[in-house]
Amino acid sequence: MNDYRHVKLFKNGRNQAVRIPREFELPGEDAIMRRDGDKLVIEVAPPKSLLAILAELGPIEEDFPEIDDRQPGPVVL
Repeated sequence: MNDYRHVKLFKNGRNQAVRIPREFELPGEDAIMRRDGDKLVIEVAPPKSLLAILAELGPIEEDFPEIDDRQPGPVVL
């Protein structure tokens, strides 16, 4: 695989875009872009934390049965 490839820039609405060649495809659906001097660097976005994923979930609409919540017994050390 080449370390570089000439690509064309194009407009997509009001954004400038570049088509990423297959040999440079990134996994997933999200990426991080940053400027490094006169270069643009595109990196795979790190996976979301479990708390971030849970925060995106909607409320549970299911009825749960009552639970007999007994007092705990004594702790023996």
